Amino acid sequence: MIGNIWKKKTAAHDPRLTDHDLTGKELKEGSRKRLATIQNEFRHTFKFLKSYPHSVSFFGSARFQEGNPYYDRARALASRIAKETGYTVVTGGGPGIMEAGNRGAFEAGGKSVGMNIILPHEQKMNEYLTAHVRFYYFFIRKVALSFSAEVYIFFPGGYGTMDEFFELVTLIQNRKIPRIPILCVGKEFWKHVDTFSAAMRDEFQTISPGDEKIYKIVDTDDEVLEAIKKAPLRKE
Repeated sequence: MIGNIWKKKTAAHDPRLTDHDLTGKELKEGSRKRLATIQNEFRHTFKFLKSYPHSVSFFGSARFQEGNPYYDRARALASRIAKETGYTVVTGGGPGIMEAGNRGAFEAGGKSVGMNIILPHEQKMNEYLTAHVRFYYFFIRKVALSFSAEVYIFFPGGYGTMDEFFELVTLIQNRKIPRIPILCVGKEFWKHVDTFSAAMRDEFQTISPGDEKIYKIVDTDDEVLEAIKKAPLRKE
């Protein structure tokens, strides 16, 4: 596993030692192996995604369980997406909204893909996947979740969800990726982001007028389906 070389002089030897205690040769070898892992993960990711040219990516809290209104809505929405568009539903492969999205697509007989992350306390993959890939690096996983998606669907979530949300908004704002629809489900949650965006635009002038329109808060699943059907197909 990449990273072992960075821990050579820790744990059993001296828990106070850090990367600074490694020799130049060990640092060079560790860097080489790390870069090789990054290249391999990217290569494998893009090869994997070629099998799923048309997709939507679901984001949201890992804490919601069956019976939570947002979990149940994500499940129902993913089912409709699979049935009415044939698009692949892609998530982070874990619990909560990720599980709900995969479950809805899986139960509808659609393609349900998970992008799982390897963590010290392993994140368990949900059981509703038709295919999956696992990542060591968070940033490669984030690229995979956004690459070639026709639409991004965000449900309420915590810091991780907001990190993914604002990264995509920033990439579109700076024209690093095409203006792919970002749909935010759950007005009671996302209205606070609207308030924040308005303050950045009007009070502090830290964003330009129109930047707040990069994302859209949606009230109904019909709006989501309509946006997906109208969204242009992404180029590889």
